[in-house]
Amino acid sequence: MEPPLRLVVAEDQALVREGIVRMLESAGLTVVGVAVDAVDLVRQAQDHEPDVVITDIRMPPGGADDGLRAAVEIRRRFPDMGVIVLSQFLEDRFVLDLVGERADGVGYLLKERVADRTTLLEAVRSVAAGQSALDRDVIARLVGRRRAASPLDDLTPRERRVLALMAEGRSNTAIAEALAVTVPTVERHVSGIFTKLGLLPSEAENHRRVVAVLRYLRH
Repeated sequence: MEPPLRLVVAEDQALVREGIVRMLESAGLTVVGVAVDAVDLVRQAQDHEPDVVITDIRMPPGGADDGLRAAVEIRRRFPDMGVIVLSQFLEDRFVLDLVGERADGVGYLLKERVADRTTLLEAVRSVAAGQSALDRDVIARLVGRRRAASPLDDLTPRERRVLALMAEGRSNTAIAEALAVTVPTVERHVSGIFTKLGLLPSEAENHRRVVAVLRYLRH
């Protein structure tokens, strides 16, 4: 049996912080540290080496995007550590700054979703496994931006929907349930996406999913 995932939670509002911690621990996960400012978050990430860090974007000491900048720093210094940021705002810049050049092990959720225990736990597990877990409203916002022509234009509407669900961190089984189709059907769509984006079969499945999501967000 694998040991429970270890997490550090950063949130300056006590009630919100305690609610997140209680939710995680009730699911059998281990919260190894809590932080109330961005500086302490980076320090605790270094000291505890958790599987996943969860942080609000707006944190002390500056009260602006300190939590986001701490998350970016953690991703730079500890590339194997999953990072989830929570935000009250739909900001393209926040998402793209967080994702950077790699979409593995990263999550971005609107705070209103955190009340849904299932959504938060699925995001934690996806990020810990090296997948992305991006809020569906954030994905819709990014996809709606004007962009240059790219291989993504060759995707069918159903393939785009499958890729959007992949970006949310969903497995093929979960995508099949969301679309009311069979898993083999989803697998065919995923294979078609990889082919159109030029992702070779010789590459690992997890790697191709992450690269596909990254291209989806950036273009």
